[in-house]
Amino acid sequence: MTPRDRQTTETPTTLVDIQATPDARNIPIDRVGVRNVKYPMQIRGRDGDLQHTVGQFTLTVGLPKEFKGTHMSRFVEVLSEHNHDLSVDTIPAVLDNLRLRLAAETAYLDVKFLLFMEKAAPVTGKTGMMGFECAFLATGGEVDAFQLEVMVPVTTLCPCSKEIADRGAHNQRGYVRVKLTPDRKLGTLWLEDVIDMVEAAGSAPLYPLLKRPDEKYVTELAYDNPRFVEDMVREVALAFDADARVLAYEIEVENHESIHDHNAYAYLKRERNSVVG
Repeated sequence: MTPRDRQTTETPTTLVDIQATPDARNIPIDRVGVRNVKYPMQIRGRDGDLQHTVGQFTLTVGLPKEFKGTHMSRFVEVLSEHNHDLSVDTIPAVLDNLRLRLAAETAYLDVKFLLFMEKAAPVTGKTGMMGFECAFLATGGEVDAFQLEVMVPVTTLCPCSKEIADRGAHNQRGYVRVKLTPDRKLGTLWLEDVIDMVEAAGSAPLYPLLKRPDEKYVTELAYDNPRFVEDMVREVALAFDADARVLAYEIEVENHESIHDHNAYAYLKRERNSVVG
């Protein structure tokens, strides 16, 4: 009998489940699971179309103090059971399945992905695709929570440089990272909506494709709209405050300075009930 024959004819033995054995240290773990799981997913855009992308997942659950460990393979099994149907609408079902399969009170899902938007140049109308780093942060169980996260690059022009220089002003690439808690009862807060609000707060947006008439327009637009990082966080905050779909937000702006050996930085965090106005 060959080894392969023995594998198919012998009765399988029951393997010890070490993860389910008791732990005497009496310490629960807030989150335990898998990170950097890459898996296909789809995002429904503001125009109603589905965009296929790849998600980088972190899947975790709370581990009670009496268990030695969790079952890592079950996290990936849950993703596989959804057969690529991973979107905002299906995330609650994924969390429910994680809680069920892992006997957990609370489950967490964080997923990072690229959202592509077609953008037209401001003068010539030439189009190209531009990718934005986005994320969904979801919790299901004792507390249900959902947040959006978007990184939006913009152009910022220094107000001080414009004021004191006789010929031009220095500008830089700014990166605006926002994290929002949407009020989903008031309708969908689309990722594209968030990107539009952030881009409008900069000196000028970025474009994937510009011809010379477009470059002239963008350069002059930035010169006419100088922004410090302080201006950026305040302008974005005003836009979020004016949108009832935004319950809470964090705004982080970092300018990669073109003439300094440092970056300029500003941060602001607000909840709807703490907004003054």
